[in-house]
Amino acid sequence: MKRAALQHDAPATDTISYAGYRFPPDVIGYAVWLYYRLPLSLRMVEELLAARGVDLTYETVRRWSVKFGLGIARRIRSTALARGDKWHLDEVVVSINGKKHWLWRAVDQHGAVLDVLVQSRRDRCAAKRLMRNCSRNAGALRVY
Repeated sequence: MKRAALQHDAPATDTISYAGYRFPPDVIGYAVWLYYRLPLSLRMVEELLAARGVDLTYETVRRWSVKFGLGIARRIRSTALARGDKWHLDEVVVSINGKKHWLWRAVDQHGAVLDVLVQSRRDRCAAKRLMRNCSRNAGALRVY
């Protein structure tokens, strides 16, 4: 098998060629997305696709990830919204196994979730410190 050369400086607008593959580009893209986006192993991705009627091996998923992963990631990053300059820290009380926990979320002005923290005790200073350490240039951080 010829190894695919990684192109680090290729623009995100380049089209990905799926020529020569027996699976449609949607299936290949979905398998690569499952592997990189969710905490799944190659064999788990194989099982999920088998449940949908797609018969392939985990080695096929690995090869697709090596070959198409970088191009798909570039395309996703280029279409994603940029982070907003205003961040908000939201607090919600949730019940996990019958115990009260505090869920903190750092959200930008566009509604994109930047970070999440769950605490068994309410500690506002620790939550603010965690969110500030995640990105030093976060802009204004407001607590509601």
